[in-house]
Amino acid sequence: MSNSVSSVEGSDEKVYHFPDRSIRRLLQYPEFVRYLVALLAPELLEYLDFDRGIHQNRSFLSATLRQREADVLLRVPFQGSSSEEGVQICILIEHQSSIEALMRLRMLIYMGRLWEGEYQRLDARTEGEQRWSPILPIVFYTGSDRWTEPRALTEILNVPRTLARFVPTFDVLFLDVKRMAGETLTESRHPFGWLLRVLQEEHADETAFREALEVAVSEISRLGGTADTHLREALNYLILLIFHRRNEVERDAFIDIVKEKSRDEREVEIMAQTAAEVLIEQGKEIGIEQGAKDTTIGSILLFLDTRFEANTAETLKPTLEAIEDLQRLKRLLREATRTQSLEAFTRTLTNNGNVL
Repeated sequence: MSNSVSSVEGSDEKVYHFPDRSIRRLLQYPEFVRYLVALLAPELLEYLDFDRGIHQNRSFLSATLRQREADVLLRVPFQGSSSEEGVQICILIEHQSSIEALMRLRMLIYMGRLWEGEYQRLDARTEGEQRWSPILPIVFYTGSDRWTEPRALTEILNVPRTLARFVPTFDVLFLDVKRMAGETLTESRHPFGWLLRVLQEEHADETAFREALEVAVSEISRLGGTADTHLREALNYLILLIFHRRNEVERDAFIDIVKEKSRDEREVEIMAQTAAEVLIEQGKEIGIEQGAKDTTIGSILLFLDTRFEANTAETLKPTLEAIEDLQRLKRLLREATRTQSLEAFTRTLTNNGNVL
């Protein structure tokens, strides 16, 4: 397995948002992307040279798209091509089902931005001679809710049948990790397949998770040679999974399984220590943010009660507490200081029944 990659995060870098960034770090390696393509569209493998695959810097994308740290962009040259001409593989990593309806639209916007970026980098003198790269879109879904593949644009746009032919259509490769058969994931015996098999059991009972973990670590540790970097990343992912998805009572025993079956117990200990530090830091950050949310909600209710001589806690507090976005709560606080009536604020809060 080749280690060809550009600007890959190192294993010693802390992963602070496990659902998105842990998978993203794996998929910065062309070898792990090769596994996905082999799983979802094996007929494409003979055309793509993953040994020369390069993780792409997304600095040319708009700020809105760049802020989605879960997305992965990889350029893979065509087999037999002496140039870097090839395909751009765009992977959107999702673990929430709430955005299913807009997934294909978001992918279309992303693809348009990628082609726009290519156009901006073209040499104007040879513009007519150059061809833009095809894009292979992949949606990598790790959530537990049932998903179908991303809905067609005609299903989410208000399009009369007579105008449907003007709506863009394109294929999207879709992996629903939790619902794909475990045997299918591990059939190639690729390390990524074993990782996904453990991910399927992330919330299972202790016995089921232990069994999946033992098999995965045993299979992964049998590999070696040029794959050392990939193996290290694979073991690191399992450790992160244990710390972020299993309860504190189980963790030591599961980490011991990884240590016993790995070739470097000391390295596993270092990875585990790093994962533990991340959890502590995240706990502090969550506590700080929750404190800020509680303070903001309290201020909103206090302003409303003082201005309108009302007791709003019972009616408005549950709705305010359901808002996760601290910045949205701060905007509501400003609104509470200038609203003309309690009814007007309530309408702003619920936005005709939908929380802002």
